[in-house]
Amino acid sequence: MRLVVTGREGQVARSLIERSRERANVEVVTVGRPDLFLEEPATVLPALQAAAPDMVVSAAAYTAVDQAEDEPDLAFAINAAGAGHVATAAAALGVPVIHLSTDYVFGGAEEGPHDETGATAPRGVYAASKLAGEEAVARANPRHVILRTAWVYSPFGRNFVRTMLKLANERDTLAVVSDQWGNPTSALDIADAILTAASAMHEGEGRDVHGLYHFAGTGETNWSGFARHILATSRKYGGPYAEVSDIPTTAYPTKAKRPRDSRLSSARFAGTFGWTAPHWQKSSEVVVARLLNSEPPL
Repeated sequence: MRLVVTGREGQVARSLIERSRERANVEVVTVGRPDLFLEEPATVLPALQAAAPDMVVSAAAYTAVDQAEDEPDLAFAINAAGAGHVATAAAALGVPVIHLSTDYVFGGAEEGPHDETGATAPRGVYAASKLAGEEAVARANPRHVILRTAWVYSPFGRNFVRTMLKLANERDTLAVVSDQWGNPTSALDIADAILTAASAMHEGEGRDVHGLYHFAGTGETNWSGFARHILATSRKYGGPYAEVSDIPTTAYPTKAKRPRDSRLSSARFAGTFGWTAPHWQKSSEVVVARLLNSEPPL
């Protein structure tokens, strides 16, 4: 099975390359700039066609949540129209598409964990563009799996875990928001979930598994709790440490509003595909240990 993934440097793309090495008969090929520009529709089909996919993973996205407030046209061109072009191209090539979306489609006024039937209420441009992307993908290719995930981190790229470790090298105390709740999710676990879903879609097994799913790390926390665990783990492995001070969202204003409670229920994914992510504490310990060049926990 040949998975063609949009984006070369993203956390999920790089995690898929790594995790696919552990699976027989799976090949991951990434496509991106200068061959593929999601905001330039004419580049999409030729780039995917040249890669000869058995399945397309639509992972590339505009992810600068606050900057999107100043660049709404670009955010929608990539996350909404671009996602639709990828799904359309996959349909033209006769292959399914797995598209990644976000917990930010929920406004957070309702208590979580949210399931796939919950009412969406995006609070910013980024969130609205991702929701529009889900809709575009579903319209363009009936053979789709849309996978909403949350609070993504990994050994790669820019993310909360790496930021906390960097700041702990510079400061004794870190002020972190404590009134936003969600599910920290390792991109390595997301890669495993994609590979699991892709195998089920490719093999068929007489089941229609297409549709919308949530997939996130098991368990929940707030940002300050996540930070405390990261830094306690870092200290355990001889890395930098800082105390964490709880602050409300109002003390850390951002251009884009974040959901107060974007916890996701992954029960439908687990029931359909038979796989559940490890607890977020276990998965984040693996990533922290790896970033500190220590032996990861068993």
